[in-house]
Amino acid sequence: MNAPNTVTLARILLTPLFLALLLWRPENARPGFGSVFGPAVLFALIAATDALDGYLARSRGLITTLGKFLDPLADKLLVSAALIGLVQLQRAEAWLVWLILAREFAVTGLRAVAAAEGLVIGASALGKVKTITQMTAVFILLLPPPSFTWFAREPGLILLYLSAFLTLWSGAAYFRQVYKAFKTT
Repeated sequence: MNAPNTVTLARILLTPLFLALLLWRPENARPGFGSVFGPAVLFALIAATDALDGYLARSRGLITTLGKFLDPLADKLLVSAALIGLVQLQRAEAWLVWLILAREFAVTGLRAVAAAEGLVIGASALGKVKTITQMTAVFILLLPPPSFTWFAREPGLILLYLSAFLTLWSGAAYFRQVYKAFKTT
């Protein structure tokens, strides 16, 4: 396994740790930096590895079919875990999270069908903007409750709504792209 794919795999393996840290609320625990800012910091570090693995893959000519599969999967797992956690913490609305996740499942299923037909379709520029918007929204919404005032909540929710729009738009574009690819084969 090459370096970019190893970084991506690490991102996948760190996601359950992030979710556990986000949702861990032991009784009698005093809030400290780790319990207050830990989830947001860990999310930011894991999300930053997305740029790192992409840079390594492109700069070293190590783009692989496995990487094209694992990279979006790692993004989806991290963002899904965060969004579900934010619903649990009542910082995001369940219907909005469902909408985002439904698109992600649909695109993942379509990727599997395309791959079975020998088509590997990488992420588009719109899909990358969607991911960056989602991750930024999630990071803002992960800020701890003392910071979770209008200043943090409203921009985070606005970005989450924007990311939902971009999620649907990029999903439709992806379906069109796969449809055209199937039509020509």
